[in-house]
Amino acid sequence: MKKKATESLWRDAWRRLRKNRIAMVCLALVCFFSLLAIYGEVVYRSHEISGKTPAYNTPNLSMAYQPPSAAHWMGTDGLGQDVMGRLIQGTRIAFWVGIITSLIAIPIGVLLGCLAGYFGGWVDDIVVWIYSSVASMPGLLFIMAIAMVVGKGLTGIFFGIGLTTWVGLCRLIRAEVIKHKEQSYVQAAQALGLNSLRIIFRHILPNIMHIIIITFTLRFPAAVGTEVILSFLGIGVQNEPSWGSMINSAQMRLWQGVWWEMTFVTLAVFLLVLSFNLLGDALRDALDPRLTD
Repeated sequence: MKKKATESLWRDAWRRLRKNRIAMVCLALVCFFSLLAIYGEVVYRSHEISGKTPAYNTPNLSMAYQPPSAAHWMGTDGLGQDVMGRLIQGTRIAFWVGIITSLIAIPIGVLLGCLAGYFGGWVDDIVVWIYSSVASMPGLLFIMAIAMVVGKGLTGIFFGIGLTTWVGLCRLIRAEVIKHKEQSYVQAAQALGLNSLRIIFRHILPNIMHIIIITFTLRFPAAVGTEVILSFLGIGVQNEPSWGSMINSAQMRLWQGVWWEMTFVTLAVFLLVLSFNLLGDALRDALDPRLTD
């Protein structure tokens, strides 16, 4: 019965989401950027296998500062590299950051939140102490410290963001598990003598999965924005096109009238972050069972 109710919730959520035109436009944009990231990954891996240096990473000073044209739709940068090719690779990096950091942060937040909410007592006290300690540290400085210890590059970004952004989800999951463990279906499972971990992960977790999905859509753009800041500061991605490093190099050329690199990169960051944020808000409204049409 509970499974049917959950399935009905998802069908009803999709029906509500389809009625929201802004949400559907944002979903289309997210799909578009996802396809760009996949295409960028295919291009990157093909050059890696062939051992050839890709054109977007090969300086050609004779083509420097070319404005948008049929040959280069988004122009070229100060080294004569195609801005569109580099922007697509920056999209690939952004999606890697958003996905890998989520794969690090979400399991930590879900696991600790479930344990704290279900068992309570000293387990809850330890988890609350851990996430309170992490939350009390300056976020960006903590990420920079981890990234510097691990090393510059994507690995440092992954661990820096992933190990510091699980606190909010942990709090949400803890509160939801505390609420759900008082429900009749959980008490029935306890009366049948089911193992506590089975109750948590087979019964409670599927009923709070929507919170995890919503959190992913909201933390994804936050992780991308953090990566852009770190790459802008020179701590992030090395020797690969990144939106942050592109913005850092483009700002020095604005006074020369070279506007296209900064314009297209900031537009891409803006659209991706806005799309995920609005889609996350729409998902939260669609999955809220208290809302009615």
